[in-house]
Amino acid sequence: MQTEKIIVAGGCFWCIEPVFKKLNGVLSVVSGYTGGQISNPTYDDICTGETGHAEALKIEFDKSQITLAELLEVFFTLHDPTTLNRQGADIGTQYRSALFYENQAQKIELQEAILKANTAKIWSSPIVTTVEPAAEFYDAEQYHQDFFSKNPSNRYCQMSVLPKLKKLNDLFSKLQQ
Repeated sequence: MQTEKIIVAGGCFWCIEPVFKKLNGVLSVVSGYTGGQISNPTYDDICTGETGHAEALKIEFDKSQITLAELLEVFFTLHDPTTLNRQGADIGTQYRSALFYENQAQKIELQEAILKANTAKIWSSPIVTTVEPAAEFYDAEQYHQDFFSKNPSNRYCQMSVLPKLKKLNDLFSKLQQ
């Protein structure tokens, strides 16, 4: 097994975590915070928008089952990477679209994926997703982990997660478990 990790931020982690958990080759998905200035932030800290952290996912995957390029295609398709510091009604730097690289090769691959997505015109506006060096990743509080599977009737999840899961099923069925 060849494993790799990538950290992605695409708005509220509740909304994108269940999407990545459905993909073949994804070994683990952890919700957390990264890219900010304080150590050990809490959800309350993040919600102020003043820590510089993004709500993010740390994804570990088996490269023999799913490629980073495929993960990024899902990422760019299932959230809106064209809005600066915003996903739907969620506004603030903590909801930015960002990719965090662990090495130079990964950085190049992330930049190439943005170029490919822009060229493919997946979205009518240019992608504003930032490519940032991986910083310390802090696991979110336990109640945030697997939030959708624990709270499928939550109104926010119904409005935000279910459309993403439908889009995943419609466009990426070949990548699912």
